[in-house]
Amino acid sequence: MNDWTTVATIVGMAAITVVTRSFFFLSNRPWRLPAWAQRGLRYAPVAALAAVIAPEVLLTHGHALATWRDARLFAIAVALAWYRWRGGVLGTIGAGMAVYLPLHVGAGW
Repeated sequence: MNDWTTVATIVGMAAITVVTRSFFFLSNRPWRLPAWAQRGLRYAPVAALAAVIAPEVLLTHGHALATWRDARLFAIAVALAWYRWRGGVLGTIGAGMAVYLPLHVGAGW
């Protein structure tokens, strides 16, 4: 790829991004999402978070965990228990890290 193709690719991607993101602003009439789409958007953040976190917890170097002696599994269990008991994101992160760090750094898991 030479310099002009790189520049053309960047400009093309920027144009596509601007058009797709401003699609709703370019319309002359108000546009509403259907009810089924609005209901589905409520779950989008949770689905995106699960898609990012699940591979980090369940995989090591692209392969499934081979042993139960992994600090991440215990940290997730404690974090889920904390969230179920008290709720709140900060406490959940703190509880999970309070288990993860001693097991990972101290015990070498």
